[in-house]
Amino acid sequence: MSSFQREREALGQRLRELRIEAQLTGRALAQRAGGWPSSKISKIEFGKQTPSGRDIELWTMQCGASERLPELLGALHALETHYQEHRRQFHAGMARHQRDYAAMEANTELIRNFESSCVSGLLQTPDYARFRLVEAVTYNGSPDDLDAAVMARMERQQVLYASGKRFHIVMTEAALRYRLCPPAVMEGQLDRLVSASTMRSVRLGVIPFDVTCPVMPVHGFWLFDEQLVRAETFTAELHITESSELRAYARVFNDLAGAAVYDTEVRNLIIGLMAELPRVAP
Repeated sequence: MSSFQREREALGQRLRELRIEAQLTGRALAQRAGGWPSSKISKIEFGKQTPSGRDIELWTMQCGASERLPELLGALHALETHYQEHRRQFHAGMARHQRDYAAMEANTELIRNFESSCVSGLLQTPDYARFRLVEAVTYNGSPDDLDAAVMARMERQQVLYASGKRFHIVMTEAALRYRLCPPAVMEGQLDRLVSASTMRSVRLGVIPFDVTCPVMPVHGFWLFDEQLVRAETFTAELHITESSELRAYARVFNDLAGAAVYDTEVRNLIIGLMAELPRVAP
């Protein structure tokens, strides 16, 4: 069970205790709260649904426990730091989200990144980044600040040249084969990866198709020192800080990294992929 789910269940249990202390059934509380469906009460109490701040305000009011509101809202805020919906993250634009990442990277010595389906953001070309970032506009309702977001992502990459920083980036061969942009854009992106593989601060690995993968590459993730894991779904970003989960992600990363090829081998692999790209007649 994730730290997010544990905290959500703990919050639900505290709300359930308030209801029981007030001697209210779930149905009675739902009616008092303005006609909620009874299922909403049980979903919140058993950690199946995250309550909103307004939900908690109504809950405490109807249970005669308004004095508990500040602590419960604090618990909700702590919970939301682990699970951030993209529509909220991108409300102020994608460029701001990129600057948030840059701030985290500036305060991290060792950054480990695994990507199963696309090129790492720290190694993307402007053209490739544009195709990735436009998805936030299409699927997450972000304001269309695409030019500013691409520029912010490129500015993030300056951290690659900062002294005292180390980067270990691992991608699957699939991430380099998916046609997520036109061939000409992908050719430039692959060429960028060849160059990045020679940087002193960057250890770049790719897991070839013909190598046995030690663990299923379910999703990409970032490890910031031993303090934080960030992972994305289609609609949200998870922030993981529980020590046992951090250790689990570190182990998964190490196992995946052990299956990757590096240095001359990775450059030969990438150059081979470039040769396979379809050519457009001049």
